Amino acid sequence: MSVSNAKRLGVLFLNTGSAAKPEVPEVRQYLREFLMDPRVIDLPYWKRWMIVNLFILPFRPRRTAEAYRKVWTPEGAPLLAISEAFRRAFEEKMPEAATAFGMAYGRPKITEALDTLLSLDLEKIVVFPLFPQYASATTGSVLGTVYRHAAVPWNVPFLSVVPPFYADPRFIQAWEAVAAPLLTSFQPEHVLFSFHGLPERQVEKGDPSRQHCLKRPDCCDVSVPANRWCYRRHCVRTAEALRERLGIPKEKATITFQSRLGNEPWLEPATDATISRLAREGVKRLAVLSPAFVADCLETLEELGIGGKENFLENGGKEYMLVPSLNTHPQWIETAVALVRETCRVC
Repeated sequence: MSVSNAKRLGVLFLNTGSAAKPEVPEVRQYLREFLMDPRVIDLPYWKRWMIVNLFILPFRPRRTAEAYRKVWTPEGAPLLAISEAFRRAFEEKMPEAATAFGMAYGRPKITEALDTLLSLDLEKIVVFPLFPQYASATTGSVLGTVYRHAAVPWNVPFLSVVPPFYADPRFIQAWEAVAAPLLTSFQPEHVLFSFHGLPERQVEKGDPSRQHCLKRPDCCDVSVPANRWCYRRHCVRTAEALRERLGIPKEKATITFQSRLGNEPWLEPATDATISRLAREGVKRLAVLSPAFVADCLETLEELGIGGKENFLENGGKEYMLVPSLNTHPQWIETAVALVRETCRVC
């Protein structure tokens, strides 16, 4: 992170985080911190404690550590390595900004990153959650941490927040810049837009009316106050905008949801089940994009890139391509700078 006192603007980037090492103890610690967040598993503490400590942590850390080892880099976890490269590229484009990355779970911690920026006597701090679509389990959780910590000092800092950018044309165009050349070369028969899943219960909780979201098949086809915060609608808006920019016919594209945890109802259709179904139905060449992520991580590189490919080939598919995330693509860096500048003008 930059520590130049000549800079007057701070930018605090926020993301989920990763385990410190691809080993069982470190993964267990990371999962405990992640899953005990009441916005991730939104159940009473005693019930959340039992689920996490009795049913998840005794088994899942070993599988997750194995998954991490498949994608680990010399610089560490892919998300952390890419995030640092992104931060450096951002500062090159916006040298007047002092930047820091804060992770919801693991390190670098959000609180430590905010403290570093506060120590620089900056005039403004822009908080930038790197989640295109809003969900209480992601954007809500990291902003809650920022707000709580920012309220501790006697002089409470003024913060501005970059809002969800799921349908911002520049975000869509950045994804187009990454995906279009690859899809043109690969010529897929079908394209999946895979988003991180959520329990249906959490989507329904985001509807203040409790009468619209997931209550009818076309609930995401209209824009009403009830679905302003709806994660599923945000995902649909992203996928539809990107599908149109890429010129993919509706019948050749599917929106799916990945990373299911537990047995309660989650958003459907599931990515893994859809991949196997398409292969069994005769699709031989499949491309997958995951525009819920702006940086490649365990969920993209291992779950989709490795597991998804194995699933597709085992069920009769022939060619499979995971389109990389935005990572440090120049157009994404320019978009991020523009979003920060716009937020500064508003504040």
